[in-house]
Amino acid sequence: MLTTLNNIKDIALNLFQQKSLKLVALGTLLFSFLIPAHANSIVPPNEQMILRDIQQQVSAERLKKDVTTLVSFGTRHTLSETKSDTQGIGAARRWIKSEFEKISAQCGGCLEVTYQKQTFSGEKRIPEPTEVVNVIAIQRGKLDPNRYIVMSGDIDSRVTDPLNFTSVSPGANDNASGVAGTIEAARVLSQYEFAGTIVYAALSGEEQGLFGGKIMAGIAKKEGWRVEAVINNDMIGNISGINGVINNTTARVFSEGVRFVETPEEARKRRFTGGEVDSPSRNVARYIDTIADQYIPNLDVMMVYRLDRFGRGGHHRPFNAEGYPAVRIMETNEHYDRQHQDLRTENGRAFGDVISGVDFDYNAKLTSLNVVTMAAMAWAPPPPANTEISGAVKASTTLKWQRPKGDMAENLAGYRVHWRLTTEPTWTNSQYVGDVTEFELKNIVIDNYFFGVSSVAKDGFESPVVFPGPAGSFGGYK
Repeated sequence: MLTTLNNIKDIALNLFQQKSLKLVALGTLLFSFLIPAHANSIVPPNEQMILRDIQQQVSAERLKKDVTTLVSFGTRHTLSETKSDTQGIGAARRWIKSEFEKISAQCGGCLEVTYQKQTFSGEKRIPEPTEVVNVIAIQRGKLDPNRYIVMSGDIDSRVTDPLNFTSVSPGANDNASGVAGTIEAARVLSQYEFAGTIVYAALSGEEQGLFGGKIMAGIAKKEGWRVEAVINNDMIGNISGINGVINNTTARVFSEGVRFVETPEEARKRRFTGGEVDSPSRNVARYIDTIADQYIPNLDVMMVYRLDRFGRGGHHRPFNAEGYPAVRIMETNEHYDRQHQDLRTENGRAFGDVISGVDFDYNAKLTSLNVVTMAAMAWAPPPPANTEISGAVKASTTLKWQRPKGDMAENLAGYRVHWRLTTEPTWTNSQYVGDVTEFELKNIVIDNYFFGVSSVAKDGFESPVVFPGPAGSFGGYK
């Protein structure tokens, strides 16, 4: 039995991506005439050529130009000058906003560009009342606009004394590299349309206490955002470590293992069912690792099973504190002489975060990792909600989950069930099970494996894997 013309039309309508995908859509239509209409037996493709095209569009030259501009503001300290057009954080954030507005103009107003503001005072590193201002650009999804994938970088910079807001503080790698990457991501992805919403966020106040992240996470919570992932980029341009290692082929992804917002009852359940290494943040990290392996040439992701570097913090942490999946991407080998240092030379040893310490090909590589990850997530359906598992004292394992309704499910083909040995860091086994909300894995004993479920789009884009129960939940549908 051949698929009907109505089925073919439905497939075509769901291929709403950029104009360049029209050839893909045509090929899909022609191929569909030859495929039997058994929905659960048709496995969507797992190779997405459009992601390779997107990866190649990230420009090292544009990143260098943007980092150079950010460095030219002298200092971007949170407490620095706000009135000048050429110096201080005020000039920097106005320039960032103007860049987002230029990008939006080129895509017909596809970005909502705005400031997020809040005044803080009486803090250890903000002793006097200071307005902390984020610059945000939102690219609304066409099917699921309340599902958010966020890329962030930190605007502010500092020298040795965290309260010194007048000395020159270039902040080239920490973190002009991350802000430039966020702007570049907007340039590339604004050429496309997605099912989910993508947010490009330049956050302030990181060096003074993660205040920009707190502002944005609070707004997301208040407005009821369904945040699928926050990808914080903090130092994505250095390849030369203080340990003498020069490495442009790896990147670290930090992620929390147990959700910060876990309740005592949820902790009790996790003790008996597992989930210590399967928070939604951890499965976002695994997703990024998979993307790197498949689509980013000569890049290997090191997943670090820790919230952040030992005893340190980043702007993903305020989002974790609100219960959102959030991770940090950064270089593998840090050079501490180039972080939080007064510009100087002592005994022939140079200190300071200057532009010569940024490798822009590497900056582009990590930016492309973000771009491809966000595109894949935003084109995929939402992750399964209310995922449950059963199978104690049985020879099989059963997984159940909730299917989204309405436009959220318009591009949904079905689901993939995943499992791995409990000692494996990544998902090693999977089976596409079609458009169902329950599946039994026969002869696979629940005691010996960890399990999860992902959503799969008709054109093959896949969501992060969801570990069953509250330990791994990405949240429900609204």
